[in-house]
Amino acid sequence: MSGQTFDVVVIGAGPVGEVAAERAARGGLKVALVEHERFGGECSYWACIPSKALLRPGNLLAAAKRVPGVPVGDRVDPAAVFARRDWFTGKGDDSGQVDWARGAGIEPVRGHGVITGEREVTVGGDRVLTARHAVIVCTGSVPSTPSIPGLDTIRPWGSREATSASSVPARLGVLGGGVVGVEMAQAFATLGSEVHLVISGPRPLPRNASFAGDLVLAGLREAGVEVHTDSGVSVVAAGDSGTSLTLKDGSTIVVDEFLVATGRRPATAGLERFGIEPGQPLATDDTGRVSAVDGGWLYAAGDVTGRAPLTHQGKYGARAAGDTVAALAAGTPVSSESWSRFTATADHHAVPQVVFTDPEVAAVGLADARPGSADRVVDIDIAVAGSSLHADGYTGKARMVVDTERNVLLGVTFVGQDVSELLHSATIAIVGEVPLDRLWHAVPSFPTISEVWLRLLEAYGL
Repeated sequence: MSGQTFDVVVIGAGPVGEVAAERAARGGLKVALVEHERFGGECSYWACIPSKALLRPGNLLAAAKRVPGVPVGDRVDPAAVFARRDWFTGKGDDSGQVDWARGAGIEPVRGHGVITGEREVTVGGDRVLTARHAVIVCTGSVPSTPSIPGLDTIRPWGSREATSASSVPARLGVLGGGVVGVEMAQAFATLGSEVHLVISGPRPLPRNASFAGDLVLAGLREAGVEVHTDSGVSVVAAGDSGTSLTLKDGSTIVVDEFLVATGRRPATAGLERFGIEPGQPLATDDTGRVSAVDGGWLYAAGDVTGRAPLTHQGKYGARAAGDTVAALAAGTPVSSESWSRFTATADHHAVPQVVFTDPEVAAVGLADARPGSADRVVDIDIAVAGSSLHADGYTGKARMVVDTERNVLLGVTFVGQDVSELLHSATIAIVGEVPLDRLWHAVPSFPTISEVWLRLLEAYGL
């Protein structure tokens, strides 16, 4: 076996691992970055980037149709959409990401990395990397596939197959009403597929405010998606004319491709020696240190921790972990107090997320009042001059959840066309704990959709 010694070894070279490695390297440490697939990771090639590239043209076409006088056609050009998606993903070529790592002073290492001992990572079975200070695990998550009779007789799509498809199936079945399910259902409907979306409840996006799911449900149906609510797939069967899906009520639909979008689980295989079963999260404190492992040498960030499985939150946690490891190595004191540069405090209070359907869902913090609290929920329609000018018949809603004892925001949800760019203002207000009587003085520009902030505060009584 060959061996090398580094200050830090980072496993997983997606956006989260890249940030953790870069922050440690910026702190003067010698860093190895290990990746068994593509440098740049899931988000760059199979998730966030390609999915938004597939969604944007359809959303833009729908938006253009809502403004009279704009010459538009009836549908998007699938070949052009796929070509643009391929440009953003580089057709899977990760050489640019590898060059970036080297330019940042990071050693890229290709191969499957397994923690084989304290501060020891073995790559490809024969290359041993020893870390003087820390190993940081940023291995993300993997799809969680349900047990459905007959599913093993076909080759179902996961999110990767959906976002990397190069042709449009005539008939697409989608199981799951989460973010991947609704986004891909709408994307392929606008690309020309006959889409059947099967969800277990009365509306999609069950973790969001109920009105968000209702408006997205209406948007999906407007886009031509056949949504089967309060349902599920009980049997899958391959046939000459396609794949047959038997639904909960006994009815059957036939599709050419079947996308299973029923969630993901932390990619923690290979950590059994530390008492962590595959699929269990690597629980960490706010600095990223893994609680179950003694010695303070194992850190983690991103989906693998189960804290806030979103790329931007993973990168946030990676900044905290990378900075913590670099500071400790240099003998610099590390503050574990809330909101210090070494702690991912916002994971508990202000996690923003956008669902890029039409309408968009942009939410941060709490979706509803805390049980038994004095919190107050304010709901209004997004009906301001800015939205009226933005699109004829603009339909949208906004919610804010207020801690009435401290007079600060705990959560904000916007649903409507192009509301995603409103979200950061809400995130700042929550993280900064801006009192509502001070927020009243943040005057929104006229005529913009941001006027909704004024209407929310007026509805609250200011």
